[in-house]
Amino acid sequence: MSNQGGGAAVAQIPTSFGHELRACLRCRLVKTYDQFRESGCENCPFFQMEDDHERVVDCTTPNFTGLISVMDPTRSWAARWLRIGKFAPGCYTLAVSEALPHDLQNICEEEHVPYVAPKRI
Repeated sequence: MSNQGGGAAVAQIPTSFGHELRACLRCRLVKTYDQFRESGCENCPFFQMEDDHERVVDCTTPNFTGLISVMDPTRSWAARWLRIGKFAPGCYTLAVSEALPHDLQNICEEEHVPYVAPKRI
């Protein structure tokens, strides 16, 4: 991860665009399973996915729709529209098709970070 001008860290870009892609159920960041397991989610470090197979499986999903790459989320109208304007630059899905498990929603509450469940489950 690098830092650009003191801003947010830049998320890893997926190293492959095959079936091993997964999206974070909270922020919708898209990376490979291996990338989530190696470095977790840049936007959701409180999930502590590093080296935890079960946590990666619980916090991410292979079921998502669309893909957008955002270089400067604070200036992108698309990022603001998708409500990812405050997240790290990276690749994101347009929508996930499942909700974050309740115990992980509780972690979001404890960390005072917003979680918006998908509109259609």
